[in-house]
Amino acid sequence: MHQPHDLTLVLIRHGETEGESSIRYHGRNDVALSQLGRAQMIATRSEIESRFGDTIFHHTFATPLSRAMDGAKLIVGHDASIITVEEFIEVHFGLFEGLTKEEIQERHPIEFEKWRADPLAPSYTYPEGESRAGFAERVERGLATTLKLIEAAQRAESERALIVAHRGVIRTIVHALIGAEPEVDLGSIQILARDSKWHPLVLDFTAHLDRVA
Repeated sequence: MHQPHDLTLVLIRHGETEGESSIRYHGRNDVALSQLGRAQMIATRSEIESRFGDTIFHHTFATPLSRAMDGAKLIVGHDASIITVEEFIEVHFGLFEGLTKEEIQERHPIEFEKWRADPLAPSYTYPEGESRAGFAERVERGLATTLKLIEAAQRAESERALIVAHRGVIRTIVHALIGAEPEVDLGSIQILARDSKWHPLVLDFTAHLDRVA
């Protein structure tokens, strides 16, 4: 017998920014959504509505950075209640903040080689920035707090929650819950469901962005 989901978690990466998040490493930099990024979030809203029949979430979370917060507002509406989760801010890239891969290689060649040897190694620390292990620990702490908030306020047998955040954050959350490591392109959708355990419904969905590409 099929067991109904008690919680469906929708994770959205913000859209393209004025700071070109598609090519630049923006972590703590607070760059705004570009016109394309806003269009991507509107397309995401339409996709969510087509899947669920509406864009109403029992719980909506976003990071305090404007690209995520504004993305959440474009999806659920400016009047919706959005909870800010500080732990879901992107990793601090340190000296690499705001640079492209080519600029990092040119300006910081020694650090570039260390980074590219194993960029996701937990032991790696961005120069003058954050360690991968510290980042993962921070995000997982935020995830635990978020799930507790949802459970404490749960009003329905089956609830739906939205998180609008950043690539590294979403990858960390998905890995923590189901062990997968999606690509998480700008504007992409991940949907996880929990019954007796967490499992994926959608990973790396981007077809909705074709209309605005």
